[in-house]
Amino acid sequence: MATSIGPLADVPLQDIPQSITVVTQQLMQAQGARSFEDALRYVPGITFGAAEGGAIGNNVTLRGFSARTDVYLDGFRDRGQYYRDTFSLDSVSVLQGPSSMLFGRGSTGGIINQESKTPTWQPHDVVQGTLGTSDQYRFTGDFNHAINGQAAFRLPVMAQTVHSTRDVMHNQDYGAAPSLRLRLNPKLDVTLTSLLERNHDMADYGLPPLNGRPASVDRDTFYGLTSDRTTQDVKMVSARIRYAAQPWLTLRNRAQYVRYRIDAVETAPGKVGTCSGTFDPATLNCPGFATIRTAGNPGSFTNTPLSDLYVQLGGHARNILDTAAFDQFDATWKFTTGPLAHQLVTGGEVGRETYKNQTVAFSNLPIVPLVDPPHVSADQFGATLSNAGQNLAQASATTYAGYFNDTISIGEHWKVVGGLRWDRYAAHLTNTVPSSRNVAVADQTVYRNSIRTGILYQPTAARTYYVSWGTSFDPALETLTVRTGQESLQPQTSRSLEAGLKYLFFNGNLSVDLAGFQVRQNNTVVQVDTGVYEATGSQRINGGQLGFTGRPSPKWQIFGGYTYLDGKITDPGDIATNPSAAGDNGNTPANMPRNNVTLWTDYAFLPSWSAGTGVVWQSPRYANVQNAVSIPAFVRWDATLAFMREHYDIRLNLINITDVTYFDNVIQSDGGRAAPGAGRSALVTVTYRFD
Repeated sequence: MATSIGPLADVPLQDIPQSITVVTQQLMQAQGARSFEDALRYVPGITFGAAEGGAIGNNVTLRGFSARTDVYLDGFRDRGQYYRDTFSLDSVSVLQGPSSMLFGRGSTGGIINQESKTPTWQPHDVVQGTLGTSDQYRFTGDFNHAINGQAAFRLPVMAQTVHSTRDVMHNQDYGAAPSLRLRLNPKLDVTLTSLLERNHDMADYGLPPLNGRPASVDRDTFYGLTSDRTTQDVKMVSARIRYAAQPWLTLRNRAQYVRYRIDAVETAPGKVGTCSGTFDPATLNCPGFATIRTAGNPGSFTNTPLSDLYVQLGGHARNILDTAAFDQFDATWKFTTGPLAHQLVTGGEVGRETYKNQTVAFSNLPIVPLVDPPHVSADQFGATLSNAGQNLAQASATTYAGYFNDTISIGEHWKVVGGLRWDRYAAHLTNTVPSSRNVAVADQTVYRNSIRTGILYQPTAARTYYVSWGTSFDPALETLTVRTGQESLQPQTSRSLEAGLKYLFFNGNLSVDLAGFQVRQNNTVVQVDTGVYEATGSQRINGGQLGFTGRPSPKWQIFGGYTYLDGKITDPGDIATNPSAAGDNGNTPANMPRNNVTLWTDYAFLPSWSAGTGVVWQSPRYANVQNAVSIPAFVRWDATLAFMREHYDIRLNLINITDVTYFDNVIQSDGGRAAPGAGRSALVTVTYRFD
């Protein structure tokens, strides 16, 4: 199998001196994966963060580091804050380990690249309908036709209305991803792609922490208003040109423009406390509300019965407009120098990003019982919104970069990989309402060189042993979001050493890889409250990873692995300016389970029947860097059964068969909330192929 992620143009996975996992469309269909989060669930080393503070949408932690801005779409940074769907994706690739040499800023834990469906010359028309428990309805279509020998068109579409086992939660989404491929001559290929997606969802801020863990209430409990909404509009267009000038020289140019608009009106559980007087359930009046738990004291313990505790709802409303325009050019040159064979990729990137965030204030938000809170809308309770006097954050950034990466073959069995990238990243941010920790204007220009080296020994085509070293950097203003206290901090810098092996079995149909690694990061920045960040010095992560994917036989598919992460904050930083950080020394970074095991397998036991099962296990992890809130371990068990014929399939997916209570998403803001995962549910999917 080969990959084409960014500068990695059609490189066999065996020649990449880093751990890499590819989630194929076939695997996503077997697992019933509909969302970006579903597609990554069985990739070891990944945990998730839910909506929080200035960031909503998909928030991923990879090898213990936030990958919030390290998600890519067709090799371009997909930095928008939205909930991604799989309907337009052919595959999802996860490259683990620092990769700034390949992708620029960020990528400390690795990067995640979504590969879009593009036209093929083989016509096909596929429609798919899904019906699920808890009122889940979904339709997708994938229509591909060759117009002639030089042009082909493809149109994936999606529409869904989805509830969940969580009270009130409801999403309505639709999208289309038309693309056109032009083969202008045998050497020149042009592909035009686009993505149009609209989400009308509800953000899940989960359960508040209490007594050092998520509050011990029913997992379906929803804290918020039934009128909460997160409306997201995504519009993306891109063009890719590939010119095979000579057998030894390939030129590529890729350009993309994307616009994200988010209108979020959301509420979440905040302070937990008691009422000195009698609580009135009709008016939700709590006389003499006295706080027990706050963000500054998330591990507070109380012996007060849960039925006597109440939650103050907090507002998280904002309007966001995000844009990005990038152009990338590279050349792949194959040549020899004496006994050495080279595959040199060299190129450059230029881009501009803009960001606007208008904060909206909630007034008259209610206080609700911790146990069994009522479901009320903003209109019912009289909650109001206003942006008068609220902060408008505006930011922009430009990127200029140049890079080269050379893969040198030395004889039959050895390869050396080396690369260098130079980045200039300049960002400008303004706030209309500065606070004591939020400056009116911030400017930062970062010049950075990123390095990647590796040595590979390949005694056979099926075996690779490698050692690699790489660096990464994260500018303080890289997200362009409102991050109080972070504006003037120095870039986070990381370096990683990794050693591993990659084996192919069953004629290359099953890939197994094993790696050990250490990542050290300096100038580490962590979230301590909603939109508030502090420097904590440095942290170190030692780890190991086993991964396997493929088909030992045409009837049997297997995927999964194991990740071990031993993370520690090794230096609290400047405690003179940040005294609270002193207590973090020696703590484990947030949202980092020490152990993570995943296994998915399915088998065609009869010509028309297949069955499969999957297990995900995570050990305990912390919801915040203070390690005051612990998220318990969990085991989730899924299964599938499919009946397959030439033109149609019928598939049953069972989610969380044992109905275990677990926490899927960790939210570091406000002391560390956690959003429960789905309860037991079932999906029936019917797929019909017209060709």
